[in-house]
Amino acid sequence: MKSRTINKLLVANRGEIALRIIRSARVLGIKTVAVYSEADVGAAHVAAADEARLIGPPDPANSYLNLDAIIAAAQTTKADAIHPGYGFLSERPEFARATEAHGMMFVGPPAGVMAALGDKIAARRIAIDSGVPVVPGVGTGDLATARKFAASAGFPVLVKAAAGGGGRGMRVVNDAAGFAAALEAAAREAQAAFGDGRVFLEKYLARPRHIEIQIFGDHHGTIVALGERECSIQRRHQKLIEESPAPGLPSSMRDRMTEAALKLARAAGYRNAGTAEFLVAGDNFYFLEINARLQVEHPVTELRFGCDLVAEQLRIASGERVAEPSAPRGCAIECRINAEDAAHDFRPAIGRVIKLNLPAGPGVRIDTHLGVGAEVSPYYDSLIAKLICYGSDREQARARMGAALGEFSLVGINNTAAFLRDVVASAAFARGDLSTRFLEENFPHWTAAGDDLNAALIAAALIAGGILDGARPVVGSVTPNGARNDAGGACMRTPWTELAGFELWGRR
Repeated sequence: MKSRTINKLLVANRGEIALRIIRSARVLGIKTVAVYSEADVGAAHVAAADEARLIGPPDPANSYLNLDAIIAAAQTTKADAIHPGYGFLSERPEFARATEAHGMMFVGPPAGVMAALGDKIAARRIAIDSGVPVVPGVGTGDLATARKFAASAGFPVLVKAAAGGGGRGMRVVNDAAGFAAALEAAAREAQAAFGDGRVFLEKYLARPRHIEIQIFGDHHGTIVALGERECSIQRRHQKLIEESPAPGLPSSMRDRMTEAALKLARAAGYRNAGTAEFLVAGDNFYFLEINARLQVEHPVTELRFGCDLVAEQLRIASGERVAEPSAPRGCAIECRINAEDAAHDFRPAIGRVIKLNLPAGPGVRIDTHLGVGAEVSPYYDSLIAKLICYGSDREQARARMGAALGEFSLVGINNTAAFLRDVVASAAFARGDLSTRFLEENFPHWTAAGDDLNAALIAAALIAGGILDGARPVVGSVTPNGARNDAGGACMRTPWTELAGFELWGRR
C-alpha cells in the first residue's frame, strides 16, 4: 500500500475516548474534527477538537450511530480519515466500507476482516482451522442439536449470540427443561441488540480467567503482539478492572496464547489494532473472540510498553509499517469508574458534576471527559473515567491504585470509585486469586463504608441547601458553523506520557 498522509481526522465518538484520540492526533500534528449530539453541545471533546459538527439529537440511533450523518460531516470538513474509537460504529463493517468508498481512511481493520471476526461462529471456524483451541460447542441454536450437544458435553451449557457480545443474547442453561426458553430468549435479545437473532452453544466454564492479547498488523503483512491483559473481574460480562501482566500466569501459557493470537491474526489477514480474547481453565486456554478495534483497557498496555496505541493506529492507517514494540516493564492496573450506584445493584446514575477532584502523582493516569458542570445523561454508556496506575511491580501498582481511588472525589453523580477501592484492597485481589466469578464470590452484596456514606449524605444536603449551587461553567462551545470560540486548552490535563518518561512507541 502507498503511504498517505492524514492531515485531518474525524473522531466518530464522544466522551473520554474521543478526547484520548484527539490528544494523540494533536501530538502528531493532525487536525481533528469532533462530532456531537444535541446532548453534548458543551462536552469536553467538542471543545478540544479543532472543528466540530452537530450530527443529531441525543439518542444514539440518530446521532453517534447515524452513519450517513458522520460521513457527511467528514466530507464537509474535508477529513482524510475517520477514527471510530470503541462502541457505537467501531465494529460495523458497513461503516468501514462507507468511509473507504468516500475516499477516506478508516482507522481500523478492513471491512471484510471485521465482518468475518464479528460473526462469532465464523471466528470459531477460523480458530479451528488455525489449530487454536476453542471451547467445545456447536454453531447452531437448533433445539434438537442443542439437546444432543448437552447430552454429550454435560450441563451447564452457554447460549451465545453469533453477532455481538457484552453479555447480550447470552443465557446459561443448567438442565434440559430450560433449553427451549433460553434459546428463544437469547435469540430475541440478540435480534433486538444486533439485528441478528442467530445463537450458538458452548460448554459453560464455571470459573475461568479472561485473558486477552493485544495485536497489531500492518498493510505489509507484519503482525506483532504486545503482551496480555487480565480482564477477569467482571459484572454481567462487563469488565471492571484490567491489568498487565496477568498475575500468576505461567510463562509457557503466555507464550502459547501469544502464538495462538498471532496465528489467528495471520489467518484473518488482520490489520491495525485488535485484541484476541481467551478463557483460561486450569492448564488449558480456549479462544473466545477477536475484538476488531481499540479496547477500553488499552492504557494498561501503553504504560507497560511505553507506547501510544492510538498514534500507532494512525501510522498504520497511513500505510506505515508496524513498529517493533519495546520490552514490557512493570505492572499497570486500570479501574473503570462508572456512573452507577454500586450499593443498589449498580443502578445507572445521571446528574451534573458539582465538585470534582482527580487523583495525581507518580504512576497515576486518569482518562476522563468530566469537568465541573459536565452532565451525565441517560443516553450513553455509564463509563465516566478510567483510572490507570503503573508500578515497578504489581504491589506498587495496587498500592497506587488504592490511594488514587481514595483521592478521587465526585459530587453530583453516584459512581463506583468507593466500590473499586474496596475490591483493590481485598485480600483475594492482592493474592491474584482472579476469575470471572470474582465479584460473586467476594462482593455479593457491597455496601458503602461509613465515611463514604456520610460524605455522600453531607454532599446531598449541601446541594439541597444551595451551598454547593453547581453553577455550570462553560468548558467550550462551538458556533453554528462548527468554528471553535475558545482556546480549547482548559479541559486538557498534563499529557500522560510525562508520568513515567516514556517516549511514544513508533517514533524514530
